[in-house]
Amino acid sequence: MKITDRPPLSLAARVMIFVGLAIGLSLILIGSLVLSAVERHFAEQDAGELAVMTQAVAKTLLNGGNDSAQQSDALANAISGHHGVFFQVRKAQGDIIYSMPGANLTQVTDTLAPTSEINVENVQTWQDGDKTFRGVVSDVEVGGRSYSITTAIDMGFHLEFLRSFRRALWLIMTLAGAITLLAAWYGIHQAHAPLRRLSDRMGDIQADRLHVRFDPASVPSELQGLVISFNHMIGRLEDSFTRLSHFSADIAHELRTPLTNLITQTQVGLGKARASEEYRELLYSNLEEQERLAKMVNDMLWLAKSDHGLLKPLQTPLDLAREVHALFDFFEALAEEKRISLTLEGQAPTILGDRAMLRQAISNLLSNAIRYTPSGQTVLVRLVRLSDRRVSLSVLNPGPEIPSEHLPNIFDRFYRADPSRTRQSEGAGLGLAIVRSIVEVHGGQAEAASSPTRTTFTLYFPATQSHA
Repeated sequence: MKITDRPPLSLAARVMIFVGLAIGLSLILIGSLVLSAVERHFAEQDAGELAVMTQAVAKTLLNGGNDSAQQSDALANAISGHHGVFFQVRKAQGDIIYSMPGANLTQVTDTLAPTSEINVENVQTWQDGDKTFRGVVSDVEVGGRSYSITTAIDMGFHLEFLRSFRRALWLIMTLAGAITLLAAWYGIHQAHAPLRRLSDRMGDIQADRLHVRFDPASVPSELQGLVISFNHMIGRLEDSFTRLSHFSADIAHELRTPLTNLITQTQVGLGKARASEEYRELLYSNLEEQERLAKMVNDMLWLAKSDHGLLKPLQTPLDLAREVHALFDFFEALAEEKRISLTLEGQAPTILGDRAMLRQAISNLLSNAIRYTPSGQTVLVRLVRLSDRRVSLSVLNPGPEIPSEHLPNIFDRFYRADPSRTRQSEGAGLGLAIVRSIVEVHGGQAEAASSPTRTTFTLYFPATQSHA
């Protein structure tokens, strides 16, 4: 059986559940405390009344003489003006002097432990038939004689009041909770209004409106981080769309020139019958354009693999000075033809890298340097150990300054600081992009700087850790 993930609860539902639990628990606690306080109040009130009754009975015993008949008559009128109260008086020997009708206190008197002080803690509650009583047994000494006085109060009125009060209290608490939850829901709904408006504004952004940015100051502080992150994301998307648009245009432009040359030369060749030598020259010319196209396609495929992390350089120890000297030998003929000298300066520790890739990166820089260096000048390669963990390789050449506004994009694909330069002599504009990809796949970085007198391209690589 396939188990499907349940969708997460909405923010409003989560807050409402939390608020509902908090309100429910709070109301239950408050209601319980109120009921407990009311019951405690009744208990204290009853304890006070029982104490007054006991005092009144003891006073009557003091003034009623020693005759049991006289005492019984006096006790019958000892408590007047009270309803639902009962008492019984016994001698120390257990003889009942007086028992007020309406309640059977004999069994209770035999069961309850007597007390000398009446308070809430020693007042007892018991059931007699369908009635509930609260009372206490007190031992008192009057006129040198000991008596046991049992006083009790019928709790029927109190219990009925508590039942009514309890129903009313929980009804009020329920209504208060419902109203509070409704108010909380409305507050949450209103609090989410800025988020809904922000969502609507975000939904209006299309591919042609990637320049839109939101002002973080126009939203509540809780949403400012979201707005800032969204602006950064839109900025990256806009940059990607711009690069993609330029990339498509550059590809079309770069492919158009060799394809146009191929078509034009072929049409000219087919225009009339020609000697075999002329056809051979035409084929050689077409082959040059086809090789240029093939190199461009291969470079683009190489960069695509680099973007997707498919390039895994071989990690072998490399001596940068030795690699630079090998490339000097390769470019020696071209440099002599332009009367340019190649010079290496400095030393650097061994690094780990892919020899073929690093040679291609340095070769691209040397090729550009020779191309733009005036005749009779020097191209300098400088190696510097920056620290125990980094080394740099810089290619410096005299020549025209690259404007500062072009330097941040100099390593982009098909980017040219001067679009008017002839493409036949400069390749497809992918050389520096390949340089940056190679350096980055080795854990380094590439930088460019230019002044009126010279231009410098610097590659930074992590150095191999030395072992003692």
